[in-house]
Parts: sequence; C-alpha cells; structure tokens
Amino acid sequence: MIEARASSALLVSATIRAIQDKGGSAMMLAKGDAVAGAILLVLADRGIVTKLVERVWQFDGGYRLESVGPADLSEPGAVGDYIARRRRSDPDLWAIELDHRDALQIAGAIQN
Repeated sequence: MIEARASSALLVSATIRAIQDKGGSAMMLAKGDAVAGAILLVLADRGIVTKLVERVWQFDGGYRLESVGPADLSEPGAVGDYIARRRRSDPDLWAIELDHRDALQIAGAIQN
C-alpha cells in the first residue's frame, strides 16, 4: 500500500508561514527538490543560530527532526560551510532559516 505524503515544497511553505504567523521570520537559504528533497532547518533566536535539525525518515515509519551540523555553531562560517557540504552531496536539499524563540516547536509539524 502506498502512503500519501506531503511534498517537500508544501512542507517548507507551511513551515515558513507558521513561523511568520507566530511573529517570527523565515528565509529560504537553498531551494531543493519540490517533491522529495530533504529539509534542513537552521533554528535561530533573534538572529543567533541555536540549532540545526534535519527531517529524517524513521525505519518504523514517519519522520523526526534530528540534530545535525557542527558542534560550535557560533564559529564564523560554520553554518554556511555545513550547508554547502550537505548540498554538494545532496543538491535536492532544502535549507531554511527560522528565527523565532519557539522555532523547533513550530517546525515540529513537518515531522509527520
């Protein structure tokens, strides 16, 4: 049986709108494959990056947000370099920056 799932473009758009509706800001750093591209979220609070998470498939079904990236996110260029490396190995990757104190909770909807 084939399970219906939302496209990556739809999930990214919904996440951006959800952040903006809560008073935050969002910026697309890299546009990936519209149907099935992986999604990397750069989470920030008032312009300071706090965490990188990626939407990953769980073998028992569904998705979860998993912490990824460099250990020291405050190092100059660390986030940009990480995204560039990931896009070299996966050009279909979406990279989205979400700036809101509750960005992880708001973005949690894309786990499903």
